Amino acid sequence: MTGVTIGSAAKATSVKVPTIRYYEDVGLLPRAPRTDSNRRLYGPDELARLRFIRHARELGFEVDDIRALLALQSEPQQTCTEVDAIARSHLTEVERRIESLLALKSELERMIKGCKRGRIAQCRIIEVLQNHAQCAHHPRG
Repeated sequence: MTGVTIGSAAKATSVKVPTIRYYEDVGLLPRAPRTDSNRRLYGPDELARLRFIRHARELGFEVDDIRALLALQSEPQQTCTEVDAIARSHLTEVERRIESLLALKSELERMIKGCKRGRIAQCRIIEVLQNHAQCAHHPRG
């Protein structure tokens, strides 16, 4: 049996040991063969798969999407239509999050600008946080 231990795999791929175990548990990574002393061993294919998963997670892909991408990757002769659809769907979600974060940024800037740096009793930030109806980025009501 050849391969590297889970600790060495973690170092080689920048994926933490508990995360590697989690990926095995959820089926993103096949169960590693074990030595006689019950230590997991990972080969080059598993390390490449871990790097793929790590990069996809860094880009914000969800586990189910990564699972689908890995399955599609194993069929290199297929068209990339489904891969494209997954990436486009993810892009739409990223754009939605950016829009939400920009609204949040704007609201925080407005709250801070309204702060007179006086006493808590007159603090605009506290006032807005206590009364959601005063938020500019949400419908009143």
